[in-house]
Amino acid sequence: MNTLQDVEERTRLAGTNRFELLVFRLGKDRRSGQREYFGINVFKVREALVMPEITPMPGAPENVLGVANIRGQIVPVIDLPAIVDCDPGGRNILLVTEYERSVQGFAVEEVEEIVRLDWRRVLSAEGATSGSLVTSLARLDEDSEKSRLALVLDVEAILRQTLSSRFKTGDEMQKAHQVEIPPGSAILYADDSAVARSQIEKALNKLNLPFISAKTGQEAWERLQSLARDAKAAGVPITQKVALVLTDLEMPEMDGFTLTRKIKETDSLRDIPVVIHSSLSGSANESHAQTVGADGYVPKFEPDALASTIAEIIKKSS
Repeated sequence: MNTLQDVEERTRLAGTNRFELLVFRLGKDRRSGQREYFGINVFKVREALVMPEITPMPGAPENVLGVANIRGQIVPVIDLPAIVDCDPGGRNILLVTEYERSVQGFAVEEVEEIVRLDWRRVLSAEGATSGSLVTSLARLDEDSEKSRLALVLDVEAILRQTLSSRFKTGDEMQKAHQVEIPPGSAILYADDSAVARSQIEKALNKLNLPFISAKTGQEAWERLQSLARDAKAAGVPITQKVALVLTDLEMPEMDGFTLTRKIKETDSLRDIPVVIHSSLSGSANESHAQTVGADGYVPKFEPDALASTIAEIIKKSS
């Protein structure tokens, strides 16, 4: 699935606010009886395999079926239907994913298709669902009224729920970091995952940095435009209002690449340094981040690396 050409093509898609969603089924919902569509960004998926042999592990975390040997690498297998409360006809496919330098597999019932979408067809699920495992709803078809909907899963929340020992929470900052920003200014960050927002806020609080949060790239863009108007009215540079923008890549309505490009193409905003903060690590993404004008790129989630990057870029831009 991830040849170099595929990766480069998908990275170029991101520059146009588009991406590819792997759509799959997890069985019947235990409450409604419906067989819903679920989705995950193709960039997170190394490969999809017919379910290999799984070796149960004594003392494994809840909803971890065991481990599988994938090309010589021992990978934990997460029971995704159980996590989202579905009854599958079978756990037939293993999605091998890479996230924050960690590799794991998700057991699913079946894979449906890969759909190329504009992020504007992906709407935030914040407030629309009571659950915390869905970040957004993707319209799979052009017809907005009759389109099938896919539930885009919050991989960050799922992994921390099932494999918490593998991932940091935001409290692990080991070094003392000195970061000074102009009085009255703040860090504006954008991330659609509630888990990621909690991590980021813990890190920024440890740095004693005030912040403004946004759940989508579009929300961040609208906040920036409002702050630019405030700065103009006050006769001060925009950096007296926003010291730095920290943005995820995968977000409903507008992705981080598009947000960064729009900031750097706008006269009233281009002086704001932008750091991309994403689980989609890799040289292709980092190269594209430079192409759209980002000042830095930090893979999720290393609190000290994030703090060091913020400190370095703010110092460089002041």
